[in-house]
This record gives sequence, C-alpha cells and structure tokens, in this order.
Amino acid sequence: MVTDQQVRRLRMLVNKERTRAIAAAKAGMSEKTAGKYLKNSQLPGERIRPRTWRTRICPFEGHWPEISDYLMTNPGLEAKTIFEDLQRRYPGNWPDGQLRTLQRRIKVYRATDGPAKEVFFPQIHKPGELGEFDFTNMNDIDITIQKELFKHLIGHFVLTYSNWEHGEICYSESFESLSEGVQCSLWELGGVPYSMRSDNLSAAVHKDCNPEVFTERYKQLLKHYGLTGNKIQPGRANENGDIEQRHNRFKKALTQALMLRGSSDFESIDDYRLFLKKLFVQLNSGRRERLKEELNVLRPLPCRKIDIHKVFEFTVGPNSTIHILHNTYSVNSRLIGEKIKALAYSDHIEIWYAQRKVDTLPRMRGEKKQRINYRHIIEWLVRKPGAFNNYKYREELYPSSHFRIAYDSLKERIGDNAGKEYLKILHLAFVEGEARVEKAIQDITGTGEAISSGSVESLVRKMGNGIITPEVVVEDVDLSKYDALLCSVVEEVGINA
Repeated sequence: MVTDQQVRRLRMLVNKERTRAIAAAKAGMSEKTAGKYLKNSQLPGERIRPRTWRTRICPFEGHWPEISDYLMTNPGLEAKTIFEDLQRRYPGNWPDGQLRTLQRRIKVYRATDGPAKEVFFPQIHKPGELGEFDFTNMNDIDITIQKELFKHLIGHFVLTYSNWEHGEICYSESFESLSEGVQCSLWELGGVPYSMRSDNLSAAVHKDCNPEVFTERYKQLLKHYGLTGNKIQPGRANENGDIEQRHNRFKKALTQALMLRGSSDFESIDDYRLFLKKLFVQLNSGRRERLKEELNVLRPLPCRKIDIHKVFEFTVGPNSTIHILHNTYSVNSRLIGEKIKALAYSDHIEIWYAQRKVDTLPRMRGEKKQRINYRHIIEWLVRKPGAFNNYKYREELYPSSHFRIAYDSLKERIGDNAGKEYLKILHLAFVEGEARVEKAIQDITGTGEAISSGSVESLVRKMGNGIITPEVVVEDVDLSKYDALLCSVVEEVGINA
C-alpha cells in the first residue's frame, strides 16, 4: 500500500529526475502507480473514507434499552458489573469473551449520550498569593530508626506560584502538628503569603453542624500571621491540587534519594530530619527565579512564633497518673495530690509545677494507650510488692526485652514470689542505672546461671562506677614537624626570589 509520504516524495522527485520511471523507483512504487497519483491531487490518506456502518450486529442490541436505563439511573456502574448481571439473568447468551464488546459500546455511549463529565479548570497563580498545607502519610516509604519502623507523617507546605516547599515530621493530624508545620515553613521561607488553603482537617475546620468555618485556635494562628484562610470542599482533593501533586513528587524524590544513600535506616530522628532538610533544599534549588518573585511581594513575619501547645490542668490522683488527650501518662509520685499543668506539644508533653518544669514526657500517638515510667512509682512498688501481679499497667514495667526475660525466668523458677524479686531488680535499675542492670542480666543469661536480685546486684557492683568502655588513646602532637615544614617553605621562597 502506497503511503502519503511516498506520494509526497514522488511529487518532489518528478521535477528533479530525468524520467518519471527514475522518480517512481526512488519513491518505492511502479511507474504506472506513480502516474495514477500524479494525475490525482489527493493523497492516499485523503481518499480513505471512514466506515460508518457495522460489519456485524452488536450482540447486546436487543438488550440495549435496559442497559442504557441502568447507565442513566446509575452512571457509575462499570461495564463488568452490568455484563455479569446480564449473564446471571440470561444464562448462555454471552460468553465471557464478549465483555470487551460491551465495554467498548458503553464507552461510546458515555462519550456521546452520557452525562457531562467533571471539568477541571486550570488556575492562574500569582506570586505571594497562596500557600497550601496538608499532611501526607509516610508509612509506605518504610523509614526505620535503628532498624525499627518509624511511623510518621510529613506536614507539607507549598507555595502555588513557585512550588517552593517545606516539610516537618509530625505524628498525628493534631492542631499542634498543624501549627508547628505551618510556622516552621513560614519561618524557613522568611515571609508570609496572603492566604493559605487546607483540606477539611479536623484540627482547622469545624464539622458542618457548626456555624463557624474554622476552629478558634486555627483562627488565632491565621490572625497572628495575617493570613486569609480558605478550605476545599469535602471530597474534592483536586481543589488542593498543587499540594496533592507535590506529595507524590516529594515521596518519589525521597525514595530515589534513599536508593542513592543505600539505606532507609537512620541512627536517630535528628539524622532523618537533617536528611529531609537537605532534600528540600535540593528540590527547591530549581525554583529560585520564581521564588525571587514571591519573596519580593511576601509580607514580613511577625516578631515571634505563636505558642503551639495546649494547656491542661490536673490534680494528680493516688495512682500517680494523668490522662491527656485520651492517653495515660505516669508522673512522679511526689506530685500525688498536687495541682500541675501539662503543656501538650506536637511530640512531647511538659509537666509544670509551681511555675517550674519538672518533667518532659514523649507524647504518644493515637488513643487509649499508656506510658508508665517505673522510676515514678518504683519506690512504693517495692514496699507493696503484692500489687505487682495484678497491676493494670504491669506490661509497662519492663524497660526492655531483657527485663521481661528476667521476670519470666524468675516466674518459672520461684513462682508467685517472682514479682517481689523482679521489683528488687527494677529498683536496682532505678538506683544504679538501667543500662548497667540490663548488661548484668545479659551476662547472667548468657552463662546460663539462675537470675536473682542478688546475682544481678553482685555483678553490677563489680562493674564499678560505670559500664567499661574501650580506652581511647590520643598521641601527643609533635609540633617540631610543623616548624620544619615552615622552614622549608621559607627557604623555597628565598631561592625563588
């Protein structure tokens, strides 16, 4: 079959070559065929008429009225669902291979007679006008801290004009995390856009039954920075399109950076935080020109950040615990009966008493959890050892797996008295240091000897004032070598002069 390109080449060559036969041969066709196309002004493709008739009857033609009724009533129905329903109601009429025929027919129907599809309208973004903020879950990236999975979110901020972005590690979609993420991003940017958009975060937006759109704390945050707040419609993530797209591209960039690094494991959260900071600097390096335009019109930052914590006041109960945001925390037993303040930040909780900070607790993620520090209650537990066996939070009194092994070994060997003996070991950890006691338990377990509070205490005493660490020897520096080096430089300068 002769193509349009061959005919174009023929028309070009016929005026250059000596004969039509030579031109036809170079165009890849016979002289007779060349003569036919030279007489006709149309190209081969222009002579082909589209087929408007069917070569065979559609196997669903007789049932198309009821299929179209399905589609009009429920536009979201898939062709496969309709096909399976037809097979069920009219067995033997259609083999499985005709599913594709129905899919094509429904596709044409939707494009010609179906309901209008949603239109997405591209927006014009202006410098310094809008920033978007949202949380993105990072658990699918499989980041680990010292080989343990690090479950977290990233509070992600993007300027819609330049696509400058910044992210902060968060642990929940709380207001504290929202506030910290927004504020750190603005201070890293060095200015404030005119408005900020978010989706329907519960930390920022009231439920529909509330006459106020934004929560009081979120309104205070917006007011502090002079931001105009707006939100997207529920279920319309495309209205927050810039940040949603940046989520995907950021995760892809992070995955690639981790591949180059050769590992997704980090020594500490601070190391991971530093890695993220370098990645954002790299991502933003190609946006400098458009960012300059934004920086010229951004409004200045306020003189300070707004407080991002939530304050709770308690009278500590007789069990030496407090309940914050649906989770239970222990405090020092000395505070029982005293009024304290708890300042809840995004990742930690500060305990204040008599205008003085007396403790800092890691904030737990989720609800209905407990964090009991044995140091807060151990002095009274050793006085009341019978309370240990049925203590509500007993599982929290094993600082590590080695302590749990020690208790299980005692339980197997001495039965009901295991609790009393284990509490002596736990008190020893409180007095002498948890690391030293854990090392002693490891050593005794390794030798196969029976664990007891006496054997652990004896081994800890032998360790002296601390766990033995390797001695580091730093040799004295011979400064005469530097004098000799300086002399040789002076002599060389003199010779050249």
